[in-house]
Amino acid sequence: MTTTIAELGRARVAELLEAMAELHAVVVGDVMLDRYLHGDVERISPEAPVPVVTVAEDWSAPGGAANVAANVAAVGASVELIGAIGDDDAGAMLRESLLGYGIESTGLVAIPSRPTTTKTRLIARGQQVVRIDREVDNPLADRHRDALVEAAHRALEEADVLLLEDYDKGVFDPALIADLIAAAKDQGIPVVADPRERHFTRFTGATVLKPNRRELSSALRVRMSGDSNELADARKQLGVDYLLVTLGPDGMALVGEDGLVRRTPGVALEVFDVSGAGDTVTAWIGLALAAGATIEEAAWLANLAAAVEVGKQGTATVSVGEFLEAFERFHGD
Repeated sequence: MTTTIAELGRARVAELLEAMAELHAVVVGDVMLDRYLHGDVERISPEAPVPVVTVAEDWSAPGGAANVAANVAAVGASVELIGAIGDDDAGAMLRESLLGYGIESTGLVAIPSRPTTTKTRLIARGQQVVRIDREVDNPLADRHRDALVEAAHRALEEADVLLLEDYDKGVFDPALIADLIAAAKDQGIPVVADPRERHFTRFTGATVLKPNRRELSSALRVRMSGDSNELADARKQLGVDYLLVTLGPDGMALVGEDGLVRRTPGVALEVFDVSGAGDTVTAWIGLALAAGATIEEAAWLANLAAAVEVGKQGTATVSVGEFLEAFERFHGD
């Protein structure tokens, strides 16, 4: 059986947004720096058949788990970010970028022998020409892992919600995932996890597991059509309270222990760049649940927030003002 997640009224939206801004979130995961080089193309290189891009602008933004933290801060909530970076220029840039969102970086473990994960995108005339990744994805050494675990447990003592953002860059391992979920459940706070293939099936016990359809299909080795029975079986197999599958322009599909699949359709706003939309969903659904929203309400809020985010260039955040503006447009339509 399938149902549609209903739209929220203005009063309820205002109530939840106010409560979300009072929360404290802990984000644990693979942090990265997203760099953007913007320019123009006027000729082809004489050295090879490739365009010559004259760079006019460059900027950086928090990426991965750091972008989840930035999205939490944009709502007005406080956040502590736990992850690993290198002792390098990119790590310093990431710390500075986080400060722009009011986020301290004391929970980031600096590892001299490991580069800060960096994604550099070269964009010309509005089109991405190439992306250059600098990363090491092997597991953390024991001493660095121990420092990260200690920081996470210390942060959880004051947390209202735990957000786990896995990009397969080496921060997570099965024991760490189980340990963090157990600690959060002991405190009675929700856990929202965004998994990747390496540890996809290890988030047993999470409140919400939030993959996209391609990730779910790849992890379970099954082509997922989005059929209700498929989704119900997948949730049961993964051992989570709720499975929330993002479906791009088709919105989201949510299934819980009752086997009922609830769908929230895509929101017809302008789509410019889909990068970072999943980070926005993780932040918003976690905060909404911690603020007392039902799972259906949380999914509806997160879906609309993601629709705002994809209208921006690059990994971005969604402020309360931007959300309310989109809500009024959507509500009016």
